[in-house]
Amino acid sequence: MKRFYTDVGVVESAEGFAIELDGRPVRTPARALLALPTPALAQAVAAEWRAQGDTIDPAAMPFTGLANAAIDHVAPDPAAFAAGIARYAQSDLLCYRAEGPDALVQRQADAWNPLLEWAQARYDVTFLLTSGVIPVAQPTESITRLDAAVAALDPFTLAALSTLVTLSGSLVCGLAIVEGGRDPAAVWQAAEVDEAWQSEQWGEDAEAAARNSRRAAEFSMAGAFCAMSRI
Repeated sequence: MKRFYTDVGVVESAEGFAIELDGRPVRTPARALLALPTPALAQAVAAEWRAQGDTIDPAAMPFTGLANAAIDHVAPDPAAFAAGIARYAQSDLLCYRAEGPDALVQRQADAWNPLLEWAQARYDVTFLLTSGVIPVAQPTESITRLDAAVAALDPFTLAALSTLVTLSGSLVCGLAIVEGGRDPAAVWQAAEVDEAWQSEQWGEDAEAAARNSRRAAEFSMAGAFCAMSRI
């Protein structure tokens, strides 16, 4: 789509902080008003619209995309969306440890145990660990409490959390950023312990490196989106 506007503005409305193009409100793909919960997030979305060239490139507007998802896909039924994210607690990456070598086992423990300990203290839950890929059933009470924690989040936070959790494979990693204030870059590094180990042992080709870089950038963006949506 060719760029059809000159000016991008942010206007406070009853729904939040709306984005306007040449004085006209922007709407989501489902035709809802594109209104953000905080001025910081609204300015980040507005900046994406200002940065567009002669042609609008949705791929270069990740904050806008997440905002559209929050409004169109999460807000209509946040409980159902939250339940889908919370299911990751049943098979959280951090609970599945390598059987060896010892150096990798220790590296996982160093990176993952502090995150699990944070979640245990924050939500009063217990995690069962296993080696290899054999499934382990987490305590029902723990799953219930984590379900409730996710269900209490607002649609914009849920949209960001979904990205954080699906990229990392860990509900705990996502919640550590959303509710624990952890640095997304540090959490991503922890989530990528296995991949980093494999690269050290066997090398990493250019295609894999590019893919990992894109995933890291998307993870960081989701963390920033979450932080700005709650300021």
